[in-house]
Amino acid sequence: MQTHLADFIKHTDDGKAAEAILRNCVHCGFCTATCPTYQLLGDELDGPRGRIYLIKAMLEGNPVTEKTQQHLDRCLTCRSCETTCPSGVRYGRLVEIGRKVVAEHVERSAGQSLKRWAIEATLSRPSRFKSAVELGRLLKPVLPSRLKNLIPERVDPKSWPAPRHGRRMITLGGCAQPALAPHFNAAAARVLDRLGISLLAPVTDRCCGAVSHHENAEQRAQLIMRDNVVHWHDLLDDGVEALVITASACALQVKEYAELLADDREYAAKAARVSAATKDVSEVLEAEDLSVLASVGHGTRVAFHSPCTLQHGLKRSGAVESLLSSLGFELTPVSDAHLCCGSAGTYALHQPELSRALRENKLKALNTGKPDVIATANIGCHNHLRTAKVPVVHWIELLDTVAKSD
Repeated sequence: MQTHLADFIKHTDDGKAAEAILRNCVHCGFCTATCPTYQLLGDELDGPRGRIYLIKAMLEGNPVTEKTQQHLDRCLTCRSCETTCPSGVRYGRLVEIGRKVVAEHVERSAGQSLKRWAIEATLSRPSRFKSAVELGRLLKPVLPSRLKNLIPERVDPKSWPAPRHGRRMITLGGCAQPALAPHFNAAAARVLDRLGISLLAPVTDRCCGAVSHHENAEQRAQLIMRDNVVHWHDLLDDGVEALVITASACALQVKEYAELLADDREYAAKAARVSAATKDVSEVLEAEDLSVLASVGHGTRVAFHSPCTLQHGLKRSGAVESLLSSLGFELTPVSDAHLCCGSAGTYALHQPELSRALRENKLKALNTGKPDVIATANIGCHNHLRTAKVPVVHWIELLDTVAKSD
C-alpha cells in the first residue's frame, strides 16, 4: 500500500512504524473474515481493512472525526486479523498509533473522559481495585444485574507451598486477579511445586501496565513498566529462573516490554532480559515431565476458550489444549474458536452492547459440546464468561490435584 504521510508524523518513531506497517498491507480483505466486530456489524469500517484505511487517511493529513474515533473504539484489538493476514501486517501496533492521533485531534465528552480516567486510575492500581471489589461485594444485593455480574464471590486461594526446591520462579500478582481470583496463582504454585519448581509468592501485587497502555495513559504505563523491570531484573540476578504469568494478557504485555522500552537507554537492556525470561504458565509446563500429573483429567469434558492474547498475541494456539488432552481431559468442540469473547481488557466497560453480543455467541459455541467445565487462560475472559451455566475455571486449576485432595 503506497503512503504519503503528513509532516506532523512522517519523521516520528510512530510515523516510521506506521509507514512500514501500511506498506505491508495489500488490502486483500482476508482479515475481515476473522474480525469479530465486522461479523457482528457488517460494516467495512468496523473491520481491520476499513480501519487501516481510516488510519492511513488521517496519517496522510485528512480530517480526524468522531466517526474515525468511533470505529477505532469499536476495535477489540484481539489481533485475530494478524493471525489471518498473509502479509504479516502488525495491525495491533498500527491501531495503537491511530488511537493516539485520534486522541490528539478529537476531544471526548466530559463523561467519557471521566469514565476512562476512573477505569485507568482504579484498574492499574491493585490496592484501589481490591477496595472497589470489596465495596462492590458489600453493595451487591442492591446493584443492577449488569454490575452485579462483574463481581465474583470471594474464593479461598488455599495454601501456597513454601519454597523448597532448587529451581525457583516468580510470578506477577496483577491488578485485577488478586481481587477477583487469587486462587489462580496459588493453584499454579501447587502444580509447579509437584513438578519440582518453587513459585515464589509476590511480595506486592503489581500491574503489568497493559490497562494504562491501552487507555492511552502512556506516561503512567511507562512508570509501571520501568518499576517492574527494575524489580524483576533484580530477582533474575538473584537466581530466579523465570517470570511465570497465569494471565495471558499480562504475559503478552510483559513479553512486549523489550519493544515498548527499546528506545529507553536506561531500561532497554533490562527490559529485554525481563521479556526473555517471561513465560505464560503453559510454556513452563510443556517443557516439564508431567508424568506426576498423568491422567489427572479422568475424562472430564472441557470446553477450552483460548483468549485472544494467548492465541493471537502470544501465538500459542493449541498449546493448552494439547496439554489438557495429554493429561486425560476430553476437549469438546468449540466452533469459531478464533473469535474474541468480548472481554478484551476494558472493552466490556466501554462497549457493553457489543461485548455482551460477543459473549453470548462465545457461550453458545462453548456449550455446544455439553462440557462439564469451561476453562480459559486469562482473568478478563474468566470473569466475563462466568454467566455460563457450567463452572468456568482457569485451566491450571484443572491440574491442581493437591487442591482436589485437600
